[in-house]
Amino acid sequence: MPQVIDQIRAKGILTESQGAQVVMLDEWNMPPAIILKSDGSTIYCTRDVTAAIYRKQTYDFDKCLYVVGSPQSLHFRQVFKVVELMGNEWAKDLIHVGFGLVKFQGMKFSTREGKVFYLTDLLKEAIQRARDIIEEKNPELENKEEVARKIGIGGVKFIYLKNSREKEIMFDLNEVLNFDGETAPYVQYTYARGRSILRKNVSTGEGDLTALKEKEEFELAKVLEHYNDAKREALEKYEPSVFTRYILDVAKTFNKFYNNINIGNSEPALRNARLKLVEATCQVIANGLGLLGIDVVERM
Repeated sequence: MPQVIDQIRAKGILTESQGAQVVMLDEWNMPPAIILKSDGSTIYCTRDVTAAIYRKQTYDFDKCLYVVGSPQSLHFRQVFKVVELMGNEWAKDLIHVGFGLVKFQGMKFSTREGKVFYLTDLLKEAIQRARDIIEEKNPELENKEEVARKIGIGGVKFIYLKNSREKEIMFDLNEVLNFDGETAPYVQYTYARGRSILRKNVSTGEGDLTALKEKEEFELAKVLEHYNDAKREALEKYEPSVFTRYILDVAKTFNKFYNNINIGNSEPALRNARLKLVEATCQVIANGLGLLGIDVVERM
């Protein structure tokens, strides 16, 4: 850290202000970045500047993402600007990926104020509620504990990822585990429904895709085609909700297809083509949820 402070001083950008050593950032509409306090001690800015330089020297990264709450936006703007003013062209590769506050039953999580709700407790409660739902709806289901775990944990992850990352999130476990809402259980159930269709209707050939004529078939094929586009957009914007909502669209479009298209009684070529759509849907949902760190379930 002393070497970094010396480098800042050597660049001629260190100024004394009220006894402290600062980098003036008025030109960029920011308050001064304090490098040394009046007593000679360092603060977060100095340490984060030093850490950024260390990471570049150690890992030679293409991009360095700081996934930290949005309220810290000004701090990181100051840090990145100081790194840039030191003559580091790679400062442009330092990116703050901010996210909104998390609330639970109207209370903001704050470690400083002692207001916390541990993630382990939240996950345990979600798994227990998923277990209760399974006992009520399908008590004969095999591997109930494994399914409850996948539904509970997946539900918590999904509800967080489906919202724009900079918005505040209010956790409501009733919403998290709603099988009819915009939730992981809804998508997981859609996958299980698709897999059930494939188990009951074994494909006997490639199928004639030109036989697909119905609006619901075209809509499903069209949304499946955008998988890579949604993934790319989410990556470029550092915005998981783009991809999460795409997976929701796939599930909604498939369920519309399921409710309006008769697969089992179709003539063989058309039946096989429709089964290919079902198979593709299951693959997209499995891949998509996998990228989000969420497991699919074969039966629910």
